[in-house]
Amino acid sequence: MTKILFICHGNICRSPMAEFIMKDLVKKAGLEQEFQIESAATSQEEIGNPVYPPVCQLLKEQGIDCSGKTAKQLHNRDYEKYDLLIGMDQQNLRNMYRICGGDFADKMHLLMDFTDRPGNVADPWYTRDFKATWQDVTEGCQGLLNALTKK
Repeated sequence: MTKILFICHGNICRSPMAEFIMKDLVKKAGLEQEFQIESAATSQEEIGNPVYPPVCQLLKEQGIDCSGKTAKQLHNRDYEKYDLLIGMDQQNLRNMYRICGGDFADKMHLLMDFTDRPGNVADPWYTRDFKATWQDVTEGCQGLLNALTKK
């Protein structure tokens, strides 16, 4: 089983979007038993809060339910628990390294590194462009799933 943890700053926008899109892709591929997929924050600001309403709405429009998901924080022990820790931007990656004490097993990556357009997933909290973030996250998750199923 491949265990994936998606990570962003607050765990209310990009990382839960990635968590639920990836779960949906895996389900549609009939691979649910082969993956454990979750998400977390590098900060404590939103811990316990639900997924941000515009993200819930986008997920709902695609028939994806995120009810019950609340923000949780990344911990050092998560490095051992998960096979892959996938950040949304360079700041997330820096904080992931700080929290986990490094990346000695090459488990930490940016989501967009699994696409033809490596880089950051823009934070819709600031851009307010949730659809552009949705497109990036969907493309990144599909690329990640393709990379994992080719192994």
